[in-house]
Amino acid sequence: MVKKGKKESETPSKETFEPLSFEGKTPATVVLLLSSPEEDILIKACETVHAFAERGDENKVSLLGLGALEPLCQLITHNNRLVKRNAFMALGIMSTHGVSETYVTFVQEFGTLCLASLSVDFVCKTQIFDNNGLPPVIQLLSSPDPDVKKNSLEIIFNLVQDNPSRLAIHELGVIPPLLELLKSDFPVIQHLALKTLQNVTTVKDTRNTFREEQGFDRLMGIVNNKVFDLHDLHAEALQVVANCLNDSECLEFIYKGGGLTQLMEFLLTPSKPEIQANTVKCIARVAQSPENRKLLHEQNVENILVELLSVADDGVKTVTCEAVATMSSHLPSKDIFRDLKSIPSVVRLLRSESLMVREAATKALSDLTHNNWLNAFAVYEAGGHEHLLQQLSECCPSTVASAAATLANMAEQDEIRCSILSHGAMHALVEPLKSTNTQVVVNTTLCLAALACDTASRAEVGGLRTLVDLLHSNHKDVLHNACLAVNICASDEPTTVEMCKFGALEMLKEINQSVNRRNRFSELAMTSLLKSNLPVKYSLTGCLSSTDLIMDGFYDAGKRVLSLEELSGQSVDERRAIIVINTATEYEPQTQNFKLKKEEDKQKDEDQPHSPTEKRWKMMNDVSLQVLVKEAKESILPLNDEREQYVALARLVSKAMGGGVELEKLHEFQWNLHLSELKFQLQSNVVPIGMISRGIFCHRALLFKCLADCIGLSCTLVRGEYNRAWNEVLLFSPAGSSAQPSCYIVDLMHSPGSMLRVNTPAAVQYQTI
Repeated sequence: MVKKGKKESETPSKETFEPLSFEGKTPATVVLLLSSPEEDILIKACETVHAFAERGDENKVSLLGLGALEPLCQLITHNNRLVKRNAFMALGIMSTHGVSETYVTFVQEFGTLCLASLSVDFVCKTQIFDNNGLPPVIQLLSSPDPDVKKNSLEIIFNLVQDNPSRLAIHELGVIPPLLELLKSDFPVIQHLALKTLQNVTTVKDTRNTFREEQGFDRLMGIVNNKVFDLHDLHAEALQVVANCLNDSECLEFIYKGGGLTQLMEFLLTPSKPEIQANTVKCIARVAQSPENRKLLHEQNVENILVELLSVADDGVKTVTCEAVATMSSHLPSKDIFRDLKSIPSVVRLLRSESLMVREAATKALSDLTHNNWLNAFAVYEAGGHEHLLQQLSECCPSTVASAAATLANMAEQDEIRCSILSHGAMHALVEPLKSTNTQVVVNTTLCLAALACDTASRAEVGGLRTLVDLLHSNHKDVLHNACLAVNICASDEPTTVEMCKFGALEMLKEINQSVNRRNRFSELAMTSLLKSNLPVKYSLTGCLSSTDLIMDGFYDAGKRVLSLEELSGQSVDERRAIIVINTATEYEPQTQNFKLKKEEDKQKDEDQPHSPTEKRWKMMNDVSLQVLVKEAKESILPLNDEREQYVALARLVSKAMGGGVELEKLHEFQWNLHLSELKFQLQSNVVPIGMISRGIFCHRALLFKCLADCIGLSCTLVRGEYNRAWNEVLLFSPAGSSAQPSCYIVDLMHSPGSMLRVNTPAAVQYQTI
């Protein structure tokens, strides 16, 4: 029993009182209930006070005497909406009491406090402004009561967050009382006054009034601590100063009055790091416009910024680098920074443990090296390129973008570019190319284009698939730079082949057909890709110009865009034969390149076993074509007249391909059966052109182009429909009647050696069925 009793005594009771009903018969009791912790009682008490105050001014005076104002003012910020509403209603009815010398201050205090609380809400702010609430509130800034001043300042500060109030406030004479409040003994009032000035001085008319009221002088008094010890107000004061300096008229006024010199001197005055940082931020903001940068340059701001780069505080270093970046838009400043040896200091900041410092330093180097090769070389001498390559793997997109931009600026010089490449730059650019940040991709593609200037560097390019995929982008700068990079990389055939595999040609063709997406580099990229891959160019465009020289390994596959190795691996079918050019000795394919096969490699291939099912294809040695090339060189090159050379070459081609065929008997010329027999004989769809002894238009035109290129004659190769193809050459008229050459089509089929002037009936008949 004892234990049980003990256990029961240790268990706390969960019983609660039943709700009690209170009837307050005196105002004093109800006023006391305004301090109750229970919301139900507070709701009833506020409601009762409101009802009591409504009965007359005597009751209002009685409530004021009982101290109802203080608890009611506290309740207007209560979490319960009913409590808050009833408290506002009670205060509102009490404020209608006639002006009394005794209670006027109390009325103003709780009235402004109510408005300060309401002015946080957007709808209430609008209602206060629309009902001309600003003028009386501005008048109360001169009240002798500090609480009234503070509440009035809060109302104004909240209202000027919105543009209509901000635009209208200067006409109501708010600047003089705000400046006067800077002398207040209460820091909270000083801070509110400065924050309000920050907002209103963003408007030009208000800045003019601020200037006329000598507001800048008062602010500089705070900044220089000439009047008060106001270190804690420097941040807000400097923000207002920045607004003034950002205006050209105000800046000129301040400059003439020596204010800018004072600010420069203050920068070098020993002070807290946060104050120095705020001052530099002020300078950086001023430097946003070209005119202001010129004035700052005249004040030797570069010298001050260089000194601040050595400050220990990371915050000061960060904002100083940002100011250096901004001032670098002024060309003379770029040279000053270099002459002051600031670039090595900025490069050292790339090793900082602070991410913000590294980000700002990288941006500064990007702006310093833009269109300035001397600064780029200074970064290189300081070893900056090595650290910048490391920045490419940073998690901060801004840092990566600036690093890529700086490397692109530096890569314009061969010595620096080679050094950048030697540190693995091409590999380092792969991940940034995949970034989802637009600026990172823009700068990385530009950097890639700047670095891929020779065959060795292009061979190291990684992420070609990613680069080609960027051609899908609808962002103008991304697409522009991606096309530029593709154009640069397309200078080498292996890289070209790789990009073509990823669909670069198809994408560029689509881009160039679009009015909105086409750009100057998309057309160049398309041209470069095709120039480096003539079989694909001929397949897609059906035309080779006189400068497109057919080399060994060229093939005509019609309109199929596949590599020769892929085509050779297909089973023999009924489709047209793939005609291949090979004038040299034994070759083996490397995608679409063919190199001379060495004897030791040949022996190695013969010794190496292969699977019976593996089909290894090698390019055949085309002896017949070699003979034709030799004959063309020996019989045609000695001819002095260019027209005679073309005629002789046409007859040589016609003879090799079965001779001339009359137009009426063309259907009897069994060239198709001959090609089928060759395919069956070779067990391949790929046929060397020298083996063709009965060729039609397309075969003869290809052979003519091949032999012409071999002996240095100029001609085009154009493919038409239904196996038609022809060669165009430029020749002067036999009679010499024109100083300009005319374009002729070479007849290789009907009357070999005849020159058909373009667009004549004979030429059109030769080109069409």
